[in-house]
Amino acid sequence: MDKKISNFHFIMHLVIFKIRDLILPRINILKKAGIGKGFYVVDYGCGPGSYIIPLAKIVGKEGMVYAVDICPSAIKMVKHIISKRHFTNVETICSDGETRLPAGKIDMVLLYDVFHTLEDPDKVLRNLHRILKKEGVLSFNDHRMKDDEIISKITGSGLFKLIRKDEGLYSFGKNM
Repeated sequence: MDKKISNFHFIMHLVIFKIRDLILPRINILKKAGIGKGFYVVDYGCGPGSYIIPLAKIVGKEGMVYAVDICPSAIKMVKHIISKRHFTNVETICSDGETRLPAGKIDMVLLYDVFHTLEDPDKVLRNLHRILKKEGVLSFNDHRMKDDEIISKITGSGLFKLIRKDEGLYSFGKNM
């Protein structure tokens, strides 16, 4: 997410994501992650918003979704989704890494297929650790990384511990 992408690459990603979402609906991943009504969730590296509609529906009016991305085009697309669907429980944050959210507010952070792009992953992990509640969860997947690499990179910081692994979806809890 630290590396800006060109508009051409963004459009190519958009087409690929649309096809992927038809084959593998995002709602299935979110159910597996354990997100519930009333959750406060950060979709870090939200891209064009593949998870926004199902996330907003799952957390309901009691919850909140923060869509974070470095790419202004991605944020613009998510804002369009929010406006079109009249979601009042979704906010966008255009950022190169910092969420600017208060400490200990978030139930779950989604870090899906973005970790391999981060220029300073330790900085991002520190920020995500800071915003998560004590019992908060970092839900992670990255198809460009191997299992042992994922576990070592996330737990190697000392900030997180592996709680569960389920078919490429990892749940990490906070180390205090």
